[in-house]
Amino acid sequence: MTLVQLRHLTSLAETGSFTRSAELLFITQPALSRSVAALEQELGQPLFDRVGRRSELTPFGREVVQRARQLLFEADELAASGRQMSAGQAGRLRLGLGSGPGALLMAPLLQAMATRHPGTVLEIARGDIHLLEHALRERRLDALVIDARSLSPAADLHVGSLAELRGAFMVREGHPLTRWTGALRFAALQQFPIASTPLSEEVARILVERYGPTAHPAHCVTLRCEEIPPLVDVARHSDAVLLAIRAAAPDLVELALTPALDARARFGMVTLAGRAEPPGLHIVRKLVEALLHD
Repeated sequence: MTLVQLRHLTSLAETGSFTRSAELLFITQPALSRSVAALEQELGQPLFDRVGRRSELTPFGREVVQRARQLLFEADELAASGRQMSAGQAGRLRLGLGSGPGALLMAPLLQAMATRHPGTVLEIARGDIHLLEHALRERRLDALVIDARSLSPAADLHVGSLAELRGAFMVREGHPLTRWTGALRFAALQQFPIASTPLSEEVARILVERYGPTAHPAHCVTLRCEEIPPLVDVARHSDAVLLAIRAAAPDLVELALTPALDARARFGMVTLAGRAEPPGLHIVRKLVEALLHD
């Protein structure tokens, strides 16, 4: 028994004519006759009485048609739901955001989904990358947007590249370092508190290569937090030096160190490898790609 056979059945029940139903279904009359006959054989009872040139439902046929219409309705609803989810008009997405992406994406992503895809339920989780990774593996999250360099390679995870954003040392306007004369060295920054989120081993390596062993985050960072926004506020209202993605604090003044920092965060979308992509995730991916830029 197939949905096609059930559609043939309900059409014939409505028209009472094999000729008319075949025209409406865009098939030949013999093909329609074979379809209905096969259904009758499978069910073990006749569905129609042939009265002259009309076909009238048997009592059993009326019961079958009633149930067939319900099945077809449910099938059409499932198909419509799939189309709506793919178009971002329905469904549920659970997204984990690392500290950098969270600072840049939280508000604009929620706003974009509210205005463009109001039928989709978007749930955002924030926190330590390892906790987000664990939630993804337990299927409590559908995808993560994180600094890919902070993620250990794993066969069960797929990382799709989204964007690269440069990092910088930043301070408030009027900070003593903004009036520095001559080459600004890293040692000058160490006169002040240095604030940062947990940094990847790659960034730590770059800092040590550029500025020496004392520039390792374990030694130089005195204010550490999982979230960037609180650190930005600290830098705005104190002499703290913020090390973060430049785009996370456009109102702060970027310090021109010698040598230049020249470090970039590599943001990626992480999903479970070999798993079907949740409906609507491609829409969130496009929004994220449009929002992540220097």
